[in-house]
Amino acid sequence: MVQHAPKTTVHQLAQEYAPIIKGKTILTTGASPRGLGALFVEAITVAEPGLTILAGRSISKLQQTADNLAAKCPKLKTKVLTIDLGSLHSVRAAAEEVNGWSDVPKIDVLVNNAGIMATDFTLTEDGFENQFASNHLGHFLFTNLIIDKILASETPRVVSVSSNGHRLGPIRWGDPNFSNGERYNKWSAYGQSKTANMLFAISLAEKLGSRGLQAFSLHPGAILDTSLAKHLDTLDSLVEADRAMGDPWGWVDWSTVPVSPEVGAATHAFAAFDPDLKGK
Repeated sequence: MVQHAPKTTVHQLAQEYAPIIKGKTILTTGASPRGLGALFVEAITVAEPGLTILAGRSISKLQQTADNLAAKCPKLKTKVLTIDLGSLHSVRAAAEEVNGWSDVPKIDVLVNNAGIMATDFTLTEDGFENQFASNHLGHFLFTNLIIDKILASETPRVVSVSSNGHRLGPIRWGDPNFSNGERYNKWSAYGQSKTANMLFAISLAEKLGSRGLQAFSLHPGAILDTSLAKHLDTLDSLVEADRAMGDPWGWVDWSTVPVSPEVGAATHAFAAFDPDLKGK
């Protein structure tokens, strides 16, 4: 067994959990290159999952990930699924496709990994603030629409990739759209969406735990070297938002905070497969 430590990598955990991963059907959203989702699915190929389902907005990027997986493990079975989590129409269409796959009777692990961070204010076509919609509402709807296939597994798990950035914003129950942008703060909006991820995991566990479902949320760590943070020139606004929420220091020394993507994706593997999380 791997001695888990702050620097344990996803590759180490994939080796440890190989007997658990083998043969499982695993659906991961946000599986495009340069993200934690792609790194996670690439790492666990060594354990020979039964089927890897790659979900995301760009079919070409998903195919790139699929090609990378095939190069590492030619026998690996993959499916790609187009889904725009910021569009409820797209989410419903994707769920209908999954439910229509007669050759996929169950999904053992759903990893709700896709997300955006600290983007400028926009409303989706459905009228929701974009971060809340893309990070939470889309995953909420998708999970519920395919829940029968998840519950068909003997060991169903749902993993929601949250963040300790949840501290930057609670759920704004009366004004989730920040007064249509007039009161918008991109980090508060990110925090709201990450708080929602956590509450969703708790609710799933409470409501469906009696049917064997395990649901967890996670914080992968502060990771700068992924596509999630590619649009951020500086982190000054994050420091400011953190201090506004009561942390007088903010991120005083940012150089001590980040972890590598390999370490960050280890949290995905831990939440998805660790047997000691059972019943907790």
